[in-house]
Amino acid sequence: MTKLGKAIFSIAVVLLIAVIVSLIPTDYWFVRTIDLVREPLSYLAAILLIVSIFVGGARRWITVAALSLLIAINIWRIWPYSFLADTQLLLAEDETKVPEARCFSAMSVNVKVKNEQYQLISDQVRKEAPDVLFLMETDDRWIENLEPLLSSYKHVERHPQPEAFGLVFGTNLPVLKSNVVENTYRDTPTLYATLQPFGSRPIEFIGLHPKPPLPDWNTELRDENIVKAGTQTPDRLPDAVVMGDFNDVPWSRTTTKFRETGDWRDPRIGRGTFPTFPSNLLLLGWPLDQIMLKGALELHSFEVLPDNGSDHRALVATICEPS
Repeated sequence: MTKLGKAIFSIAVVLLIAVIVSLIPTDYWFVRTIDLVREPLSYLAAILLIVSIFVGGARRWITVAALSLLIAINIWRIWPYSFLADTQLLLAEDETKVPEARCFSAMSVNVKVKNEQYQLISDQVRKEAPDVLFLMETDDRWIENLEPLLSSYKHVERHPQPEAFGLVFGTNLPVLKSNVVENTYRDTPTLYATLQPFGSRPIEFIGLHPKPPLPDWNTELRDENIVKAGTQTPDRLPDAVVMGDFNDVPWSRTTTKFRETGDWRDPRIGRGTFPTFPSNLLLLGWPLDQIMLKGALELHSFEVLPDNGSDHRALVATICEPS
């Protein structure tokens, strides 16, 4: 067995063990991190599998079997987010099907607190001109630099944080009420707003940005934050929109629980993973930024926007009330 073959065999065994362990229901950060990288990990495993066929030596078929099992587990977890699965939300095919007055656009942007590309992000927001804007990782410096943009909105909630969990909410839609709360961690606020965009029954908007799994930061409180955000909204309205950087992927047990217990519908299901992070390497990235709907709301369009200088790409969607 060649040295390369031995190396691939060792890597295959380690990765397979990691993927199997990731199926255990635990909150340990290093286990939950595997969820984030299932897609790029599968690409790596496929490359190693092909190479191992030619250089694997006597153990090549063990290596192939281990890598095949690894890929199969990851595909099983990601499957609902492939184009082969059934969709949960039907995108409108024709703009004339829904009167323009009964639709609004919403955009979420993680600006990256240490980023200084204020103009790039401001230009992108102005180009999209969303009716609802949710910004994350905004400190005082970011709010100051974006003030000309924010001043164009009728209603603005500014909640700066010195680290990475500040937020800004801006909208031109009628706002019945809005509030920033801390569901779990002291410094990770969640935004709740009750809007009345169609002049009929109101809807709730939720802006979310919990902490990621990191050393010394297991996911118990992050998971609680995500699930609470969708099931304990202030007004318990039937129609709602949630947007933000979940610091979690949609196929994880946490976001799956969020979606199923709150009866949320995900536009990614049946369409693809639509990675948003890291912004400059999407082929190896993962979808940390989410948008979901519930109730009678429909989705007209959904898009991951081009790179804007941050480490996340922005999401924008057009949301409509059925006629």
